[in-house]
Amino acid sequence: MGWLAAGDQYEVALIEGRVAARATSGRAAGRQLKSLPKALRDHPEVDRLRRFAEWLDRHAAACVAQADLWMVSSLPVPTGLLARVWPDEAWQSALRDLAVVGDDPSEVGFLRDATEAGELRVVNLDGETVRLSPRTVTLPHPVLLPDLDDLREFAAELGVVQKVEQIHRATWRKPAGLADNATTVTEFSGGTYASRFVLAARATALGYRVTGGYATCRVRDAGAIVEASVWIGEPYWDDEVTTGHLSWQDLDGRTLPLHEVGPVAWSEGMRMAAALHAGRQVEEGKDT
Repeated sequence: MGWLAAGDQYEVALIEGRVAARATSGRAAGRQLKSLPKALRDHPEVDRLRRFAEWLDRHAAACVAQADLWMVSSLPVPTGLLARVWPDEAWQSALRDLAVVGDDPSEVGFLRDATEAGELRVVNLDGETVRLSPRTVTLPHPVLLPDLDDLREFAAELGVVQKVEQIHRATWRKPAGLADNATTVTEFSGGTYASRFVLAARATALGYRVTGGYATCRVRDAGAIVEASVWIGEPYWDDEVTTGHLSWQDLDGRTLPLHEVGPVAWSEGMRMAAALHAGRQVEEGKDT
């Protein structure tokens, strides 16, 4: 953005998210100053730029959150919508280099551009830039991507950096042979925390909801909404607590048998449980 007048001696602008100033007169005229002069710190123009910078940060975070929701849910996204938001730098940063799938689910490519005409340009696994113009595309959850290891290796060769954690997102695949009556996973149970408050704070910091005695995350899997939950202890409990079992429920509150849990819901539930367990207290010399 351009420089704006701030009094008779200075101009200000937003540069890389920070308010910068330059002098308009004297020996330093036209040069950007290393720091904001004291006379400008409370200037209305500086205050407006600061508030604008805060809005830009919130907007960028909202774009990443929306793209993450599309990815985790593998929702179809209109190609025209991607084309309309692409000129916005925040949207472009959130979407660039995400793996997308068009009409052919076997053809995966990394998104590099979207034109006003609604055409997407992606780099396919042969390293070629191709054009796609399907009505909708999906940003698949990585557990649904075939040959994920090969895709990760190719992404590293391309120097792909994703704002939304997709290709390198931790994934878990549901094991075969689960008992028909099994409803809980205990793999990440027993992680010890000093208090329920500390465990709840970790869950919240990781982006999970804390409801009653559970940390939860909702996932849309194959069109159905499923909630994964991990027991974290009674609210207001001040003593030591441990992480509990992981289970899944539908929107009616019915606990799902493990064999009914879809691949995305399974992976995201295990990801939450593993992240909570990873923050546990570990005695020196032990790994419990």
